[in-house]
Amino acid sequence: MTSRSFLPLVLAGAIAMGGVTLVAGPADAARPERTVPVRLLTINDLHGNLEPPSGSASRILDPKGPLVDADGKLTGIVGGRYSIAGGAAYLATHLKQHTGRNTMVVAAGDLIGASPLISAAYHDEPTLDVLGQMGLKASSAGNHEFDEGYTELQRLMKGGCHPVDGCSPAGEWEGTDFDFLGANVLKERNDRYALPPYFVKSVNGVKVGFIGLVTATTPTIVSSSGIQGLKFTEEVAAANKVSRLLARQGVKAQVVLVHEGDQVTPNQDPSACSVTPGNGSRIASGLDPQVDVVVSGHSHQAYVCKTTDPAGQPRYYTQGSSFGRVLTQIDFQVDKRTRDVVRSTVAAANHVVTRDVPEDRAVADSVALWKARSADIANKQVGRITAEIGTTAAPSGELPLGNLIADSQLEATRTGGNAQIAFMNPGGVRMPLNHPSSPAGEGDGVVTYGEAFAVQPFNNLTQVITLTGAQLKTVLEQQFVGGPNNQAFTKILQPSSNFTYTYSRSAPWGSKVSAMKIDGVAVTDTQSIRVAVNNFLVGGGDAFAELKNGTDLWSGPLDIDAFVDYLGKHSPVAPPATDRITVVD
Repeated sequence: MTSRSFLPLVLAGAIAMGGVTLVAGPADAARPERTVPVRLLTINDLHGNLEPPSGSASRILDPKGPLVDADGKLTGIVGGRYSIAGGAAYLATHLKQHTGRNTMVVAAGDLIGASPLISAAYHDEPTLDVLGQMGLKASSAGNHEFDEGYTELQRLMKGGCHPVDGCSPAGEWEGTDFDFLGANVLKERNDRYALPPYFVKSVNGVKVGFIGLVTATTPTIVSSSGIQGLKFTEEVAAANKVSRLLARQGVKAQVVLVHEGDQVTPNQDPSACSVTPGNGSRIASGLDPQVDVVVSGHSHQAYVCKTTDPAGQPRYYTQGSSFGRVLTQIDFQVDKRTRDVVRSTVAAANHVVTRDVPEDRAVADSVALWKARSADIANKQVGRITAEIGTTAAPSGELPLGNLIADSQLEATRTGGNAQIAFMNPGGVRMPLNHPSSPAGEGDGVVTYGEAFAVQPFNNLTQVITLTGAQLKTVLEQQFVGGPNNQAFTKILQPSSNFTYTYSRSAPWGSKVSAMKIDGVAVTDTQSIRVAVNNFLVGGGDAFAELKNGTDLWSGPLDIDAFVDYLGKHSPVAPPATDRITVVD
C-alpha cells in the first residue's frame, strides 16, 4: 500500500459550525503567474468490468462515432453515432493520453460489486489491483462497495485474505492504494466515521480536498446484514460539515465525489446536460459554496452540467456513464494566494473510451492473468438440469430458458425489492443449457458457472420498479410492431410463472393484450405493481419505452447471480412450461 495524504480525521459529531469562505466568482480573472493548473480525470460505476463489455453494455453515444442502426450494426442510413467502448486496458490508455503533471484520477463509487466473473471470482481484488495501476487516488464509496458487507470493504482497503475463501492465486491481498470515502457513513454506536470522509492532495503547493458521499438510500438497496451498525445520513448536510472543517484547515479548493445522480434524456451527447432533476441535482445545488466541483455516479448516465450553488455561483456537476465507457476530464486553476479554485477557469468534458487506441500493455497483461486465474471458477458446478432448457420459441413467443430466468429474477427480488412479477428480454438469452437428451447430444446435465454465465453474459442488474396496471398493459402492447415506440419486430417479454395474459394476433395495436392476472387475480388499471426487470429494460431498451416511466427504482443482485442462486436451490431443474401466455387470432 502507498501512503495516503489525509488531514487528521475528526469525529462526525465533533465538527463544529464555522464560517464559510466563498470561492472566487466568475468575474475574478485568473492570473497565470499566481495560479496552479489542476486536471481531474474521473470515472464511476466501473462494476469490475476489466474486460471490454459486450452487447448493449458496450455501446455509448459518441458524436465522433460511426452511424449505426438499432442493432448496433454499421450503416450508412440515418441512425445514431455510437462507439463500442470500455475495457480496462483501453481506459488505461485514454487516461495516459489525458494525463499531465498536475493530474489526479478520482472516482465516484461502484467501482466494484455487481462485477463480471473475472473480478467477482476473487472478491474484486483484480479490479482494485488494476485501478491501482491506473493511479486512482480516491473514490467515494458506492452502494455496491457494501455488497459483501462493511467488514469485507475494510479488508479490501487494508489488506488480508478473504476470511472464507482464503487468498487468491496472487497471494495475500495487500490492500488498496486509495481509500473509499464516505462522509455520510457513520457508526451507529458513537457517530464516528466508518470510512474516511475526505482525502487531501497537494499540487504544486496548493491543497485540493475531496469529500466522499454515498447515496443515502444505500440501506434500501444492499443487504441489511452487511451494514449492521452503520447509518447513512443525508448527503448535503454531511458534506457541508466536512467542507467547513477543510476550509478552517486551509483547504479551500474542494471537490465532492458523490455516488448519486440523475437520469437524462436518451440519445444525447455525453458532454451535454439533459438531466431530469433528481437527487443528484438536489445535492449538487445544495452543497456549501466552498465546494467547487461535483462529480457524481450511481445513475449510469453521461452528462456535463452547470448548477448554481447557494451563493449564486455556477458550479460544474458531471457523470461519466458506466462500465469504463466514458472518462470525464475537469480542468481548473487554483489561486496560490487564496488557495481557492478560480471558478471562471473550470471546464469539463466527457471523453468516450473508444477501442481504436492501443491497449495499455501492463493492464492488458494483468487482465489476461486474472482471466486465466478465474478459469477454475468458470468450471464450478452450480446446478443440474433434467433435460435441455432451450432458446427455441413456442408459438406464444416464450422461451423455456427465458421463463426460467424470469422466475429466478422474481425470486431474487421479492425480498428487498418487493417484486410481484418479473420479465426477461428474449434478446438477453444467448445460449441454451444443453443436456445429453438434447438433439445435439451435448452436455451432461451439469451446469457450470461458465455455462450459466454464457446464457446471459451482459452483467445486467436486476431492478424493480412500480407500474400501474395500465402502464403494465402498455408495456405488453409495446412488444408488438405498429405502435409509437417503433418496435422493429415482435419481442415477447418472458414472464415469471405467476403472471398470465392473452394477446390477439389480429387486434390493432393498443388492444392486443387482455386478461392480465397475477397469481390468478385479475389486474386492474389503477393498482400498483412491483415489476422486476433488468437495468437494460428499465432504461427503455428493446423499445420498451413505458418501462422508463416506472417509479421507486430498487436495484438487486446481478442477473447472473440471481440465476446461479436459483439453479443451486432448485436442482435438478426441469424445463419450465411455455404456457404463461395465451394467443388468440
